[in-house]
Amino acid sequence: MKMMITNIKKKAVSMKEKVSGFFIGGRYVSGITVIELVLILVIVIALLLIFKTQLINLINTIFDKITSESSGI
Repeated sequence: MKMMITNIKKKAVSMKEKVSGFFIGGRYVSGITVIELVLILVIVIALLLIFKTQLINLINTIFDKITSESSGI
């Protein structure tokens, strides 16, 4: 039983070292870079600005419908 616990502890330490080495060792490669993230944000903001009035009208319509239907509850 003592041998099993020792083996489990060794495996846990080994896994911990592998995980910390993966993230700290500089080998971790992100799937998305900062440039891609900035470009996506720019596109989303541009779409929001282009369709601002339509989005505001849609949100107002949704809230008006929620308000009118909630009075019946």
